[in-house]
Amino acid sequence: MTVHNRTSFLDRVAENLGRERRTEVKPPVYSVQPQDRVFQGATQDELIEMLEAQCRVIHTSFERTTQSGLADTLNKVLASFEGSKKVISAGGPRLDDFGVRGIYEELAEDDFDLRIWNDQEGDVAFAEQAGLGIVFSDITLAESGTVTLFNDSYNGRSISLLPETFIAIIPKSTLVPRMTQAARVIHEQEQKGNPVSSCVSFITGPSNSADIEMNLIVGVHGPVKATYILVDDL
Repeated sequence: MTVHNRTSFLDRVAENLGRERRTEVKPPVYSVQPQDRVFQGATQDELIEMLEAQCRVIHTSFERTTQSGLADTLNKVLASFEGSKKVISAGGPRLDDFGVRGIYEELAEDDFDLRIWNDQEGDVAFAEQAGLGIVFSDITLAESGTVTLFNDSYNGRSISLLPETFIAIIPKSTLVPRMTQAARVIHEQEQKGNPVSSCVSFITGPSNSADIEMNLIVGVHGPVKATYILVDDL
């Protein structure tokens, strides 16, 4: 879209307001910044404890393991799963970095029908029929128990929205205290020239709503169950 006469128009507006035209907006400097002080100095282990406690509040199962133990932990979670054997998973290099691809190869032997998201026709329809969706968290907010997903060609939104059960593999290195730090990470990546996905999903446990008479109902418009698997990758 071409914009015509923008400069002259804005100059005229500023003139009528009796001031010079502003070409940039400077953010305000606040004397009090609680968003930075809350949980300031918390260690990664303290953030894990905070995340685990919050999982109990948001009706989410929590598992903790190491990279070498991830296969056993994921298999244990899958063994307790009851539902459709269709599984949709995010793709990308972390499948190999965390050894998950090998786990998926074993699932085929256990009658699981697994598809790795590759942004092709049929992925959304498969996710709709899947009983289980598996993703990696890009940033994890300990305070609220929120996983952040950079949705791209490896990680479609449908993976975490459509299946009945949702599993998030959370690298310990992704833990931050709260939304303030998550937004800062995204901003810093952009400043470094590493563009973040245009669609960022913040997901806190299974879907729920308290719209009707303030009664909390879990599993209203998305996954009914959720499991977080914290992986110590530091």
